[in-house]
Amino acid sequence: MRSTVQLLNDVGDLLMSQIERVGVSLEKELLTAFDDLISSQGYQSRSEALRDLIRQQLSNQRLRNDKAQAVAAVVLVYDHHSTAIMERLTDLQHSHLLKTISSLHVHLGHHDCLEVIVLKGKVGEINRMADMLISIKGVKLGKVNLLPAGGL
Repeated sequence: MRSTVQLLNDVGDLLMSQIERVGVSLEKELLTAFDDLISSQGYQSRSEALRDLIRQQLSNQRLRNDKAQAVAAVVLVYDHHSTAIMERLTDLQHSHLLKTISSLHVHLGHHDCLEVIVLKGKVGEINRMADMLISIKGVKLGKVNLLPAGGL
């Protein structure tokens, strides 16, 4: 029977066999600035910070394709006293039911509400839907945050 330590070592060996080591040459000033940045962000190692930077760039590249699958959070701040805005937001979401995964409604004050609408679909379709939501009369602020579906 194998001990827990032996099993953990085997798992570690398997994970390490899937990792490629690479060398990177950087100017001292650039490396110092990078180390300061990743330290302030809580990274434990340069490797993890570099992996995240690479993932972010690959993600950005995928999101340039209007046909790529993605998920998005559309965040809106609006005056709920504005004429029929809540009904228009709901109607627009229901008319695109396959793309709307969820929504969250938060009261920020006497007049303002925050709506977070989670969408899934093709990048181009999500952007068109987000534009329609953000352009509704009474929406004060709007922003869309896209992530590629399926991960990296």
